Amino acid sequence: MKMENPLEPAGRAALAASREMLALEPEEKAQALRLMAAGVRNAAEKIIRENVLDMEEARKSGRNSAFLDRLLLTPDRVEHMACGIEQVAALPDPVGECIREWTRPNGLRIRQVRVPLGVIGFIYESRGTVTCDAAALCLKSGNAVILRGGSESLRTNRVLAETLRSALEKSAVPADAVRLLDSGSRDEVRQLCELDSCLNVIIPRGGKGLIRAVTEFSKVPVLKHLDGICHVYVDAAADLEMAVNVLDDAKTQRPGVCNAAETLLVDAAAAERFLPMAAERMRMRGVECRVCERSRPFFGQEAVPAEERDWSTEYEDLILSVKVVDGVRDAVEHINRYGSHHSDSIITEDKRARDYL
Repeated sequence: MKMENPLEPAGRAALAASREMLALEPEEKAQALRLMAAGVRNAAEKIIRENVLDMEEARKSGRNSAFLDRLLLTPDRVEHMACGIEQVAALPDPVGECIREWTRPNGLRIRQVRVPLGVIGFIYESRGTVTCDAAALCLKSGNAVILRGGSESLRTNRVLAETLRSALEKSAVPADAVRLLDSGSRDEVRQLCELDSCLNVIIPRGGKGLIRAVTEFSKVPVLKHLDGICHVYVDAAADLEMAVNVLDDAKTQRPGVCNAAETLLVDAAAAERFLPMAAERMRMRGVECRVCERSRPFFGQEAVPAEERDWSTEYEDLILSVKVVDGVRDAVEHINRYGSHHSDSIITEDKRARDYL
């Protein structure tokens, strides 16, 4: 006799909620999102208080600085979460949008229309911000979501999920559209991956180990990416003041996140003008630069010679690999060879160069 998956009750509740959501008007979903944002703002002190406890446990367990930064919630970050939910609320509603339509020779009219998937499983690690981001995006697109955050952020995720569900109780959206698995058991990941009777897709966000495990266990489609090896390419036709500011933001704002820049590529025609600016800004920010031979003269003795493995390393830290390339084609070849196609940029005023990525 087949044993029932322990998550079946949660899955069935989310599935029922997803079906109720099919009848909702766009404004009803938008209003629910605005209530969620207000709830997060009103609960800010409680959210931060619970996050402090998670941070204390993480420090005791020896977590590194990048991990702690991802876990940390400050008043500004809580406000950013609330603003993010409001931004999602303000987006055009995707449900029912006609992507294209055509008529067959026999007169049959065919329309391709966006519809919700149903129930999305979202598995992630230390970022409490994902709890709000995932819930808001799934709700906007008419889907229910089952959230499974990391055990290291359990207290933070619990209070966030309670806040979001309380807000939904005041709206037309059923509260079960947002479910959090909060036992802290490692078995929950496998159980969620095997919940094919209720889930339509699973989205894992985290390290390679988590994503590989989800891909191996899952009985439903998985939407995934592995690495965050992101590049900033500065073209000869770039506004160099803008380029150094983009590099600064992409590398130093939050170096532990998956869309932080890990490699700077510079067109040889701009290297003499741009690399001294980049070197000085990175030095000011405390960034260790690992440089190729062609860029080394601009960085001084403190620069570390880059090794082959640097081009394919996700540092998640204040470390940047730097390489001089011969134009945009050479840059894109490097990105295609070493990158993860996550968040790459071309800084240029030249439309032909801009269109390469």
